[in-house]
Amino acid sequence: MAPTAPSLTVIVPVYNEEGCLARFCDAMDAFLQQSPMPTQVLFVNDGSTDSSLAQIRAICYSKPGYSFLSLDRNRGLSTAIKAGIDHIQSTYIGYIDSDLQTSPLDFLLFFGFLPEYQMVNGIRARRKDTFVKRLSSKIANGFRRYMINDGIQDTGCPLKIVDAAYAKRVPFFDGMHRFLPALIQLQGGKVKQLPVQHFERFAGYSKYHLFNRLWGPLNDTFAFRWMRKRYINYQIAEQFENQPVTNGRI
Repeated sequence: MAPTAPSLTVIVPVYNEEGCLARFCDAMDAFLQQSPMPTQVLFVNDGSTDSSLAQIRAICYSKPGYSFLSLDRNRGLSTAIKAGIDHIQSTYIGYIDSDLQTSPLDFLLFFGFLPEYQMVNGIRARRKDTFVKRLSSKIANGFRRYMINDGIQDTGCPLKIVDAAYAKRVPFFDGMHRFLPALIQLQGGKVKQLPVQHFERFAGYSKYHLFNRLWGPLNDTFAFRWMRKRYINYQIAEQFENQPVTNGRI
């Protein structure tokens, strides 16, 4: 039997992004037309209270290649990503935010590093964020690298492609989205980092402020260090399975 062609599903977590979704789909459509492997999009509505869910339904009912999950209430980014990973059956899993600060077309840069690398992670070049956001991100990234030595420049970049077999083995916890590259490395996977474009927010507002941009990552880093010491990882060196005995006969 011929091996199944590699495929990609891009997870798009959405929480109150009604002003961005139409233009986001235009950008995603441009990528879907150029993707070198079969690709689909999975929206994960994280308990939006605006018209986001209604727009997502309209998009998915009218466009091939788009589907969605809707969580019962706002559960947070890590839960939204986990829900998407749990429901995906493709070879690779992508992740992008719907706020248009990164471009789906930059995914095209990633494919040349698959399958040699088990994850390709973007680095937001020339960030178009406020000074406070850039400073808090720099502090959090620096602290994380110092504490866990993962070598990842921009773990918060919302542009990633991961080998699904590795993604499904990630030990999920609240805040794990900040450590996805390190969690792939924990399994022995290799992570490639590539500069990607970054833009000002098209509409809406950031769901993070100075406190949760700093306290959350700093607190979660200690949790990750604790988990890493106790993480179980193994590989089978040899295996033999005999036929079961049925009614006293082999």
